[in-house]
Amino acid sequence: MTAASNVPADAPLLSVRNLQKVFSTRAGDVRAVSDVSFEVRRGSIVGIVGESGSGKTTVGRCILRLVEPSGGEALFDGTDLFGLPEKALRGYRRRLQIIFQDPYSSLNPRMRVGEIIGEAIDTHGLAKGKAREARIAELLGRVGLNPDHARRYPHEFSGGQRQRIGIARALAVEPELIIADEPVSALDVSVQAQVLNLIQELQRELGLTMVFISHDLSVVEYLCDDIVVLYLGRIMEKGPAQDVYANPRHPYTKVLLSAAPVPDPSVRRERVILKGDIPSPLNPPSGCVFRTRCPHVIDACASAIPAIEEVGPGHSVACIRQKELAGAAV
Repeated sequence: MTAASNVPADAPLLSVRNLQKVFSTRAGDVRAVSDVSFEVRRGSIVGIVGESGSGKTTVGRCILRLVEPSGGEALFDGTDLFGLPEKALRGYRRRLQIIFQDPYSSLNPRMRVGEIIGEAIDTHGLAKGKAREARIAELLGRVGLNPDHARRYPHEFSGGQRQRIGIARALAVEPELIIADEPVSALDVSVQAQVLNLIQELQRELGLTMVFISHDLSVVEYLCDDIVVLYLGRIMEKGPAQDVYANPRHPYTKVLLSAAPVPDPSVRRERVILKGDIPSPLNPPSGCVFRTRCPHVIDACASAIPAIEEVGPGHSVACIRQKELAGAAV
């Protein structure tokens, strides 16, 4: 384990290596995440995208140790979070925060907004008395709410406003890394853009480092510097957002992109509908886990798990046919 003081200044803030998560159930072992590796540069946003059941939320919760990983490493500022005992991990809680998916269930309905935000401040002893009140007012103002809202309860707010409260709570302890777990998926489409713009503004103003989890590739492309595409717990493709968006190399990435809206009405994109549902992680397909739904599948796809190959600077893909399919339509 590397001491944080010896970490080079240009090193990633977070480096996830070979992350594994297996859930034991009565029906058998569920391999939710397999060999997931990626890096998050300081001041950047990395998007993790995939369908429901792809393992993206599990990845985020494993990083924070809200779910205990089965294997791998998560080097945060040089320290392996997975190797820390619970007592030592508490010291990192202030530096790592989460914005939950559901603003309706993530806020305690019996607490006033000021108490919800203040709870994090109190836990870490960051401010007291008037300084605490001023900090709560500042946080509410920063996320576009009135400081007087501190006296109200969560049920008095709309979904978008509640998510703003959740963002203020995450910012209260001045974290170095925020995991945003589908923070707009439970909101009306008309409100989603407002919250996304807020997250983008806060990231630029405060220099935040984030992992942004979503099922919507267009949202991830708009907000993120780098993209990790997951399917059934495995990485299909990863790389700089602009490269992945402009030149997707994995058939699954191309399918996700085909469903993303195009802002230019003169550009037409053929929508590709995948057949069937994502397979059960209790009994995943052999070889490439995407092969049962892939429009380009061949017999060899069933024989071995494809290695992740670099196809450009920082751009990698896991597909045995990626060279011959380069530039091809889905």
